[in-house]
This record gives sequence, C-alpha cells and structure tokens, in this order.
Amino acid sequence: MTNREPPVSQYKSKSGLKRIFSALFNSLDGLRTAWRLEHAFRQELGVAIPGIIVALLLPVTLLERVALIAVLVLMLITELVNSAIEAVVDRVSLDHHELSKNTMDLGSAAVMLAVVLAVLTWAAILGALWMR
Repeated sequence: MTNREPPVSQYKSKSGLKRIFSALFNSLDGLRTAWRLEHAFRQELGVAIPGIIVALLLPVTLLERVALIAVLVLMLITELVNSAIEAVVDRVSLDHHELSKNTMDLGSAAVMLAVVLAVLTWAAILGALWMR
C-alpha cells in the first residue's frame, strides 16, 4: 500500500503573508468577475450602496445602523455564493438535469430569503424611527 498525497488544486492557498495577499487578490478578482458577469449582483449593489449611505445618515442607534448595513452586505454575500454555485453547475454540464435545477433553485431561494430579511429589517427599523 502506497502512502500517496491526495492531489491538491493549484488554487489551494499558500501559507503566511503570501496566503493573505493571494486571498485578497483572489477576492478582488471575484468581485470584478461578479460586477462584469452577474447582472443580479450589479442590481443588488445598486441597492446596497445607496442603502449603506442612507443607513450612515439616518438618526438611528449604532446597533440599528449595523443591522441596516449588515443585511445589505448579507444580500451581496448570498448573491456571490449563488453565482458561484451556478458557475459550478454550468461547469459540470449545461445539459438540463433535475439535480442541477434543484441546486440553482436552492441558491436562488437563499438569495430571496436574504432580500426578504433585508426588506423586513429596513421596514422594522424605519417603522420604529417613524414612531419615535
């Protein structure tokens, strides 16, 4: 029996400072790719950026401000993960397959829940602000 190492992806992270810089540049590449190729990400960013600016200007508590911004960032994170899932499914096969459809539908459902959470959070905090 041989004691072979399992194959390692060329994209696997390095160690130390090199890993940190590599991860930073890979993340920036991912954001550029999302901006260039993902219409939904651009749409959600078009909501998130003004929303973050409004959240910074609203007369709310620090915790409320963090919640308003956090749900917008969560929406973007969820969209990025959904886009990654879709890319992997497409990489495997562009043929119609029920498991591929289910996978994409589940990713889409995650984005929808993040958007609903953002809307409910903003409605609750703005409603409370209006009642003050």
